[in-house]
Amino acid sequence: MVGVMPRKKQLSPDRTGFGVRLAQLRQERGLTQVQLARAAGATQRAISYYENEAGYPPADAIIRLADVLGVSADELLGARNGKTRTIKKEKQDPQDKRLWKKFRQVAQLPEKDQRAVIRLINSLARTS
Repeated sequence: MVGVMPRKKQLSPDRTGFGVRLAQLRQERGLTQVQLARAAGATQRAISYYENEAGYPPADAIIRLADVLGVSADELLGARNGKTRTIKKEKQDPQDKRLWKKFRQVAQLPEKDQRAVIRLINSLARTS
């Protein structure tokens, strides 16, 4: 018997697989696999595994991923084709996308540095 890799399952055009949805949502938010993994308490390897549709994450990971991506777990799983929260609409503007990416980077900073950034933003917002 010759060792042949099985082909990926072909999805119908109206249905998108979990991995494709996860990758698309992550990219729309300007996140790398590493950034998404850190924000969701996972590893980059796990995110890659899910995006390549090798398997589904456990329920608690789905909830964390959905929360980080700003969608419901139903939407992430494809059970409901609802609209994503306001984040998606804001992400359509390139400037908003860049800002969102920077805020995600700030979220990775130590708490003390996060507070310093927030104080700076607050002081700048008051002067405008």
